[in-house]
Amino acid sequence: MTVHFLGTSHIYTAAASLETAILNTSSFSFFDKALHHIVTDNGEERGVVLAPDGTTVALAPLMLGIEAGLNAQTEGTPAVGLFPLTLGRTLGLTFLSLQDFPPSYRLGPNGCWDNTEHPKVFKLYRPATIATDAVIYGGMDGIILGTHLVNLAKSESIPPLSEILKGYYIFNLLEGKGLDDLPGKISPKRRELSRSILEPLNLQNEVMETLALVWKLERTEWIAFDTGIGQALKEGLKEFVKKYWDCPQIIPRCQWGAKPRDGTPIPLSLPLDHLFVHHTYTPSAPCLSFPDCARGMRAMQRYHQEDRGWSDIGYSFVVGSDGYVYEGVGWNTVGRHTRGQNSIGYGVSFIGNYSSVLPSRYSLDLLRRWMVQCAVGGGRLVSNFTLKGHRQAVNYTTCPGDALFSEISRWENFRE
Repeated sequence: MTVHFLGTSHIYTAAASLETAILNTSSFSFFDKALHHIVTDNGEERGVVLAPDGTTVALAPLMLGIEAGLNAQTEGTPAVGLFPLTLGRTLGLTFLSLQDFPPSYRLGPNGCWDNTEHPKVFKLYRPATIATDAVIYGGMDGIILGTHLVNLAKSESIPPLSEILKGYYIFNLLEGKGLDDLPGKISPKRRELSRSILEPLNLQNEVMETLALVWKLERTEWIAFDTGIGQALKEGLKEFVKKYWDCPQIIPRCQWGAKPRDGTPIPLSLPLDHLFVHHTYTPSAPCLSFPDCARGMRAMQRYHQEDRGWSDIGYSFVVGSDGYVYEGVGWNTVGRHTRGQNSIGYGVSFIGNYSSVLPSRYSLDLLRRWMVQCAVGGGRLVSNFTLKGHRQAVNYTTCPGDALFSEISRWENFRE
């Protein structure tokens, strides 16, 4: 069974129904199936939901984190089992089971929904690990919400489950502000929020202690004598940090509804030495939600393919004001963003017209901080790369707008 919720009314109703139905013993079978995470032989991932922000989240680690936080808050004790329940066990088992695989194959993958408006089936890109992206995101969200509940003041009443989920996944952004003026625990910030909670810990020790408990319960303590365990955990956690903390969350093409490209893609020769910044001009307004950003991406691809006759959307990536980066042609394919320069650099565009105003500070940081460190750390961009605005490469445009160009001219790696 695959459960989904998309939009304010859907998530609120789903959560409210969950509270009511849990009290009804006849509904236990349904929710047992809904929370049970499995991947079928044909790659369908079940027990996952499509959240309103466009990300796919496994329910089990999310609910375990919330439950652990509620129990600890009620009893007035530390939530000692929060990390093992949400991420520790999953990470430890996947790192050990895939020791002989390259680190990048020990985590993930992501996948695609059959339909983002009425999602029913979520299918993975490649054979699954224990720690699919949905499981990782559910674990992160469980840790964030569980920790939040533990830290509630004694004078504060514990909110209903529906309010907990609604407050985290549903929010209203203001044009020009984006996430800048939105404090608190919200899903687009799951990477930095989970990092702030977990980074002070010794994660390798935490995972090892979790595995020791698993082995004790399963009476397989002999596994601890494997001399390769420490190295496997070290390599796996390094990949976890790189993939889920150092890089921004990128909404894949299938999630925003991309059409197939025309023709054969031309591969890039990595690493590249240029990064070109654009604005879309049209759409002229920032997109403030997953549906709006996805709609803008489809409109741009349609314009590039149908009006300009290009094989695909021109940009490598596009930055929304909803807290996410959207995949264009991606890391490995030549785009059509900067005439005469497409094969030497990535083209990243901000959705909106930035001739007189700037994107939100959070959106700017998605490129300046997150995308850059992800590209350099992943060997896709040289460390001394050259950053330029589109207007510097061609003489017929003011892109990326005067305000945005003035901003990036003060960034590291900018070159006249």
